Amino acid sequence: MEHPLSLFRLGHFNAAHRLAIPTWSDEKNLEVFGKCANPNFHGHNYVVEVRVTGHVPKDTGILINLKELKDIIKSEVEDRYDHKNLNVDCPEFKDLVPTVENICYTIYEILRVHIPKELDLGIKLFETPRNYAEYPGR
Repeated sequence: MEHPLSLFRLGHFNAAHRLAIPTWSDEKNLEVFGKCANPNFHGHNYVVEVRVTGHVPKDTGILINLKELKDIIKSEVEDRYDHKNLNVDCPEFKDLVPTVENICYTIYEILRVHIPKELDLGIKLFETPRNYAEYPGR
């Protein structure tokens, strides 16, 4: 195919988190992060949209095997984060505030190593139906 084409796959996970910087007081965290700084955490039903872009080979007509992409998203994102407390259970957020922006970029970094280098990768992460972050890749 002469022009690049994008293929999308959705995944989802439910996770708890707290937006807070440990060295700050509860008051300052509340001032900066609002109710998301609740010391008892809160949760979201996240939806991740994975975009793979590249040139479709004429012979197969397949940009990437969707079953393989589904399995990568399940093992590397859904199984890793579903029903977890991101602050407590996920080492990647030990020193990184698990904002939707940081989670989105982290998912990109995790998936990038599993997607063929000749394909572009982009991630969109919905924290709520109205709030999302997007990392278009590099």
